[in-house]
Amino acid sequence: MTFSLFGDKFTRYTGITRLMNDLNEGLRTPGAIMLGGGNPAQIPEMESYFKQLCQDMLDQGKLSEVLCNYDGPQGKDALLKALANLLCDELGWQISPQNIVLTNGSQSAFFYLFNLFAGRYANGSCRRVLFPLTPEYIGYADVGLEEELFVSAKPNIELLPEGQFKYHVDFEHLSIGDDIGMICVSRPTNPTGNVITDEELMKLDLLAQQRNIPLVIDNAYGVPFPSIIFSEATPLWNSNIILCMSLSKLGLPGLRCGIVIADEKVISALTNMNGIISLSPGSMGPAMAIEMIERGDLLRLSKTVIRPFYKQRLEHTIETIRRYLSPERCLIHKPEGAIFLWLWFKDLPITTEVLYQRLKKRGVLMVPGHYFFPGLEHEWSHTHQCMRMNYVPEAEKIERGVAILAEEIERAHKEAGFGVPAL
Repeated sequence: MTFSLFGDKFTRYTGITRLMNDLNEGLRTPGAIMLGGGNPAQIPEMESYFKQLCQDMLDQGKLSEVLCNYDGPQGKDALLKALANLLCDELGWQISPQNIVLTNGSQSAFFYLFNLFAGRYANGSCRRVLFPLTPEYIGYADVGLEEELFVSAKPNIELLPEGQFKYHVDFEHLSIGDDIGMICVSRPTNPTGNVITDEELMKLDLLAQQRNIPLVIDNAYGVPFPSIIFSEATPLWNSNIILCMSLSKLGLPGLRCGIVIADEKVISALTNMNGIISLSPGSMGPAMAIEMIERGDLLRLSKTVIRPFYKQRLEHTIETIRRYLSPERCLIHKPEGAIFLWLWFKDLPITTEVLYQRLKKRGVLMVPGHYFFPGLEHEWSHTHQCMRMNYVPEAEKIERGVAILAEEIERAHKEAGFGVPAL
């Protein structure tokens, strides 16, 4: 049996496949410490809320209606209208239901978008997706139909007090050639928790408009929901911006509901792609989101439950890391949002791929950093010095995982003949 070129490309074992396999196996392995995957936290208050919401929908006969009918390829009409009204009222954006389409998760949305604006054109030319700031989301790396669909730019690194650092867009060396069909950023960024500044975002928007290409913003963790963001960040949207959102980080990843906000021409294109590839988006997530909006709960719970929960977990995890790992051993990217910490082991004598394998043998799952640099054209040692850590598990698991991490880092230094650095 022989696969097509499409089959050869999309049957490879990739970084995102390994991450999801680790997540699946770890959840079913007693004692495993899950510091790698992107599962959101099971927040007790949110779990109780969702249980009651589903019970109310069942009692009112709404679940049967949802489960037994297709929605249209653009997604559930009532949610498109409710979201448009919510965003107009909350953010002042001039959008209508025709500016919104739903997809079966954000991963599907990015498959559509990357291949809509990049790849091979009718005139024989090829265009690529530019990531102006890496590291970026691991799930982007393998969704292109064409090889070498991505190009990314190295960041400027600002060293900060208390063993932290922050990535910035290096506009001085940022090159946007005629072969770029789209600019893409995530805000907050998975894996680093970085939030590019308002100034950086507006500069990127201007550059995209000047070149008549879209700026895509992955807003899966951002405002106005789920609001897992801990720095000042003004939401931005206009007809040249494609904004991607999700219900996953509310605590509903299994519902696979992505949201794309864009110009009507883009929405029409994505709607047609939905119809061809999956008939229509799933209905359960949109139905629950409608109820949350109508009850006034979507933004309220994001601000008063979800964000404070993650903020507390984040602060506790950083405190734990610092009890076991000094800044000389481990730098931490300034945590401005999302559900991860990005750790930089600047002087580690082994690669973080080797460190990942050692941790996995001891039941600790993290993600080595080299997977998060799609399209980086030149070798950079920094890519092998970083790891992504999910900080949402319980405090006891975080402490056990960090203790094992510290032991393996010290082991690596001792094997290489290095002692503990002077403080």
